Amino acid sequence: MSVEKSGSHGSKSPTELIDERVAELGDWRGEMLSQLRTVVKDADPEVVEEWKWRGVPAWYHDGLICTGETYKDHVKTTFAKGAALKDPSGLFNSSLDGNTRRAIDFHEGEKMDEEALKSLVRAAVTLNKSKAKS
Repeated sequence: MSVEKSGSHGSKSPTELIDERVAELGDWRGEMLSQLRTVVKDADPEVVEEWKWRGVPAWYHDGLICTGETYKDHVKTTFAKGAALKDPSGLFNSSLDGNTRRAIDFHEGEKMDEEALKSLVRAAVTLNKSKAKS
């Protein structure tokens, strides 16, 4: 279920809005966001894309998996229940203090560890499914 609060987007789907965000960035951040999106979709072909909080791409499967936020100097993916996930590759490098979320900040020129990120996405989906059943 998609909830659109902003009338300026009209009847555009979350997928179309994310496509537009990638295109409007027009630099390494757009490429990184697009790569992040591809990794999430590859890891979970059943993922649902949403457009939240006035312009943040978000991916759901039985609950929020992660978001894709863009800033001036980095792209951040925040895992809603990241603190509960094992991170053997040490990808989480931001929002480490809280007891719920964890994030990964990607900076220009950094290489994304796609396989490790796919593992985190799959672990988040598994966690969401286990919570949905209880």
